[in-house]
Amino acid sequence: MGTLANDFNPTPEGNLSRYLQVIRRYPMLTFEEEQDLSTRWRQEEDHDAAHQLVNSHLRLVAKIAMGYRGYGLPVGELISEGNVGMMQAVKRFDPERGFRLATYAMWWIRAAIQEYILHSWSLVKMGTTAAQKKLFFNLRRIKGEIEAIDDGDLSPAQTTEVAKRLNVPEHEVINMNRRMAGPDHSLNSPLRDDSEGEWIDWLVDDSTDQETLVGEQQEFSSRQQMLVGAMKCLTDRERHILTERRLKDDPITLQDLSTVYGISRERVRQIEVRAFEKVRKSVRGAAIREHMVN
Repeated sequence: MGTLANDFNPTPEGNLSRYLQVIRRYPMLTFEEEQDLSTRWRQEEDHDAAHQLVNSHLRLVAKIAMGYRGYGLPVGELISEGNVGMMQAVKRFDPERGFRLATYAMWWIRAAIQEYILHSWSLVKMGTTAAQKKLFFNLRRIKGEIEAIDDGDLSPAQTTEVAKRLNVPEHEVINMNRRMAGPDHSLNSPLRDDSEGEWIDWLVDDSTDQETLVGEQQEFSSRQQMLVGAMKCLTDRERHILTERRLKDDPITLQDLSTVYGISRERVRQIEVRAFEKVRKSVRGAAIREHMVN
């Protein structure tokens, strides 16, 4: 089956408002129109049909992407990644199963956006344990629900409530909240508007020596490359299932994924386990090779 990416036209890069206006012009499809276009793409590789399917769902992509605005990444980039997920969904959608493309595509859109966020955000600013991922994608929502809107530390009661809701240790809640508390600021910013002094002038260097810091940075960079490389070892289906089952805030059930792929729940579980083992084996092998070289 051919590729959609090479011929895809609408893009959120540049003027986001203009892009949002443009995508509103694409008509919504009826069930019958969607079935016809999907069949034409699946059986005849009709790129015009595929483009109509993608374009009619660009508003869905934008809506989902807007829900991830709180992670400090450009909305246009989130939408672009979601569009990639949308194209993957169209490429794999089977109209004969009888459900709407939007229902199927939501998983691919979210997976693409979340994978982009995790690579752009978490690998640099947070760890990659299941608890930390759960916190990362849920903390803001729960803070809003319990009216903990300040950027400072949570109160003990609020910390306990968040930890209870997400079933994670309280110290993880505290650490993650501090990491996500606000945007980075330049150390060269003035202390006050009427002051010539800068924040960096008041910093006391009680940190680890430079040699140790460089070593830690190199080690972290190495681990990051290992993880990224390990994810590339997976097939699209394995990466999607692993992301949905182990990287999402609310993991999709085996039954949902079995419906998406038309396979049994046990088969989905087997693919998930196999993908995880592939990643672990790849990272372990890379670590051993690096150790031998050094």
